[in-house]
Amino acid sequence: MEYLKRNIDKELQNWKESPIHKPLLLRGARQVGKSMSIRNLGKSFTYYIEINLEQEPDLKTLFEEQPDVKELVQRIGIIKNTPIIAGETLLFIDEIQNCPAALKSLWFFKENYPELHVAAAGSLLEFALKKMPSYGVGRVRSLFMYPMSFKEYLMALGKGNWIEAISRGDWDSPMTPEMHSALINEFRSFLLVGGMPASVNAWVTTRDYSACQDEQNDIQQSYYDDFAKYADRIDTQLLRNTLASVIMQIGKKFVYSKVEGNYRSEEVKEALTLLRDAGIIIPVQMSASNGLPLGAQVNPKFIRYDYLDTGLLLRIMDYLYDDDQELTRLILAGTVPDLVNKGIVTEMTVGLELLKSSNPKNRYELFYWENLDRNTTSEVEYVIAKSATCVPLEVKSGVTGKMKSLRVFLNKKNMKVGIRASLENFGKLTIKETSDSNGCKIEIERTIGILPLYAVWNIPNLPLP
Repeated sequence: MEYLKRNIDKELQNWKESPIHKPLLLRGARQVGKSMSIRNLGKSFTYYIEINLEQEPDLKTLFEEQPDVKELVQRIGIIKNTPIIAGETLLFIDEIQNCPAALKSLWFFKENYPELHVAAAGSLLEFALKKMPSYGVGRVRSLFMYPMSFKEYLMALGKGNWIEAISRGDWDSPMTPEMHSALINEFRSFLLVGGMPASVNAWVTTRDYSACQDEQNDIQQSYYDDFAKYADRIDTQLLRNTLASVIMQIGKKFVYSKVEGNYRSEEVKEALTLLRDAGIIIPVQMSASNGLPLGAQVNPKFIRYDYLDTGLLLRIMDYLYDDDQELTRLILAGTVPDLVNKGIVTEMTVGLELLKSSNPKNRYELFYWENLDRNTTSEVEYVIAKSATCVPLEVKSGVTGKMKSLRVFLNKKNMKVGIRASLENFGKLTIKETSDSNGCKIEIERTIGILPLYAVWNIPNLPLP
């Protein structure tokens, strides 16, 4: 498969060129492109060695028996018939979770051989790291990787000029109507293709949705196959049922009792934890959002879950609900509003785009807000930290909406700025409202920035409205 450029490439290159390069651990769900990105980095070295501790289990004994990392890598070099020279060789240890001794060896590379570039990745890596609670503190650099964003999707299509156009757009500088229409149409395809590299590559190569679906089927099946690896910890049917329930409840507070099988809440919680650690589902926590940090105001009784990828979501919906005819209609002939008004797709895409555009050096957390006052139904889909303040981000699938929940949030929190993500072009709304304060009526002016769904990835670079 041809390599598709990724945002993380720059971060990997910076790691290579830094005079202080701790061993690198690339973390993320299966098949999001971790190994491909490291291999692409390897092309910039004189020598590149890759070992896979799942496919080459006999190599695990090297890590288990040889604590001296300098001697260890010389043996690896002999086996692979490749020189290992500090500054010229990249050593990549893939599927490192299969060997705890290999994981631990990264500590010693930092202490005893820091000049050598060593990178590692693996599927289900988070499970292995949980067994080592103080793993790599100060000794290992972690980078977090996700499926491709809409920006990366456009890169794969060779539409760098479109990326530049989005980057120039802001609240006061909308896209031309023609450019906006073209981007909305391409964004529609992105919802269906998703961001898994294999699916995007199939789309770039064939422009055939069925080819993307074949790749998505394979990826989804690999996730199901992974469930067997948890068998000694949890019932695989519970995992399947929990995942199915997550799909049904996307966009809503997760209710344990809706998982089929009459499982206890504690059993469902364990299944959710495993799915989260595998990177298959993404938690969205409810925060009171009275200020920063948002994570310090979380209500543990309220949590939503997003799925890893929109393309995979549509495929699993097909599996679970036999909705092939409807999905096919939407893929081949449905309008954009018709597709996104299904509800879950647009809202989930915004959360995923926030995640993908975050700093890969830290694990990004998603938050939403819900009004817990009695007899109310107000909810803002996401709340983000920006410019040292919390900003509400409401998601609208179409081009209209009264923004009732957004206005409730701004009034309750006495904030003046919010964002609405929708199918509309860039824009800005000024809302003047009258409020009572100690018996005096005062006029408050609030600003709502209108953000096109295709530009959510650029939020970190945009000023506040």
